[in-house]
Amino acid sequence: MKSRRPKKASACKPQHILRDPLLNKGTAFTSEERDRLNLHGLLPYHVSTLEEQAHRRYQNFKAQTSDLTKHLFLSALHNRNEILFYRLVSENITEMLPYIYTPTVGDVSLHFSYLYTDPRGIYLAYPHRDKMEKIFENISSDEIDVIVVTDGERILGLGDLGTGGMAIPVGKLTLYTLFGGIHPGRTLPVMLDVGTNNPTLLNDPFYIGWRQPRISGKEYDLFVDRFVRAVKKRFPQVLLQWEDFGRSHAQPLLEKYRHKICSFNDDIQGTASVALAALLTAIKMNQAELHQQRIVIFGGGSAGIGIAHHFLGAMIASGISEAKAKQEIYVIDIHGLVHQGLPDIPDHQKPFARSQEEVSLWKTSGPITLLDVVKAVRPTVLIGVSTQGGAFTQEVITTMAQYVERPIVFPLSNPTSKCEAHPADLLQWTKGKAIIATGSPFEEVFYDGKKVPIAQCNNVYIFPGVGLGVIACKAREVSESMFYKAAEILSSYSPMLHTPQGTLFPPFEKLPSISQEIALAVIKVAQDEGLAPKTDEKARKKMIASAVWHPHYTA
Repeated sequence: MKSRRPKKASACKPQHILRDPLLNKGTAFTSEERDRLNLHGLLPYHVSTLEEQAHRRYQNFKAQTSDLTKHLFLSALHNRNEILFYRLVSENITEMLPYIYTPTVGDVSLHFSYLYTDPRGIYLAYPHRDKMEKIFENISSDEIDVIVVTDGERILGLGDLGTGGMAIPVGKLTLYTLFGGIHPGRTLPVMLDVGTNNPTLLNDPFYIGWRQPRISGKEYDLFVDRFVRAVKKRFPQVLLQWEDFGRSHAQPLLEKYRHKICSFNDDIQGTASVALAALLTAIKMNQAELHQQRIVIFGGGSAGIGIAHHFLGAMIASGISEAKAKQEIYVIDIHGLVHQGLPDIPDHQKPFARSQEEVSLWKTSGPITLLDVVKAVRPTVLIGVSTQGGAFTQEVITTMAQYVERPIVFPLSNPTSKCEAHPADLLQWTKGKAIIATGSPFEEVFYDGKKVPIAQCNNVYIFPGVGLGVIACKAREVSESMFYKAAEILSSYSPMLHTPQGTLFPPFEKLPSISQEIALAVIKVAQDEGLAPKTDEKARKKMIASAVWHPHYTA
């Protein structure tokens, strides 16, 4: 594992300096530094500035001919010189973000065993469960601020990718640094390798993970519990982010550990928060109120139910009762609309199960489909987190548009192949009236002679700011109120509020400053809720300033 500990170059051998991405400056080492560190002869004569290096690397990046080779180029730079990597990407963030995370990270996860080169993070394999504490003891840094952990069971919309899931924590932590300013040396990606049920991987001689079926039940629970205890012992104040766990584990793990270790699940809470931000803006554009919305969520997994709970909480906060708020939220899963007449409803879906009395009036036979729900409910909002590409058909959308002047449609599944509908189709089917946000990035659409930008409902708008705030004030827990506040702040920056031709979300270039505003509000929430010591606003701002790292070379 590459050491993630910030350290002094003077304590290392010359060759080690050039191989450590946190120390290596490449051709930017000055003549004096080369003298002091014995680097003469190991580098070309010319001394470059960071700006020259970034310009040179940008030309190299532009020469790459595919999405995957662009990712590999950036990954190699990341593993060689982190300051240069973050400077380059921060200066070209909109252009490069798709190659760092979605959608390209999906391909990287699929082909992880073939693409694997440099170690980054730690892999905790089930056969080594008795060595877990020792593995954590061997981590050289005592100062890790945030861990992103996955077991690879539900990677994006691609399913069980085993050890290939490690690409997700690596990518998410890169975004923590880019947008939240978390020092890269204080981050740690973790892979819980508990096997895989993917037959392709089990039969692949080149698969680099533990080639056994996934453990489950008590074995799994004990393994995860041991992991959490090891983390708490080694890094008692760390923020732990659960990422891409399967449906049967995501919500239970969040509920079990959220009060035992400072933690949250981005697929549940981050997704819900950014979706709420988009919804708050969209309903303002429709000159409506949150409690007036009829919301259909297509997908009853952890993300869908997380969105449902988040919207429920926001509607209650707007002044209506819980019972009334629940009446406006409909969840559709693999067996159709979730209702009380279904056998074996999962516990996490039960709060949103419709009554038998209600659905009996719809006079449908068999599973109640999305189209059935749209016809009966006449939703104002349709959200997709099903990973069923094309599920929002023309008939579904045109039916919705018959009853709603400006339908709010968020097909949020990613990668792009799993998106419930393409923005161009949604605009065509609604005669340009749909308010759209997608999970994956899409190019702007030409409709009726105009360019229509498509907003990406990307969790990166939320989790770096929330994480920065939690880390800066050393909050004991991550609360739901923090995510509500983050959604409100993000919504206030929507370009659509100022011009109808704008998008639901601000450009990524503005996100570092927005993340700091979110972080400041998160600290205030933590202090108001007794999760961190009280301070005044000046002290809160100082906490943020002290926590933010910038990619500059130091002597």
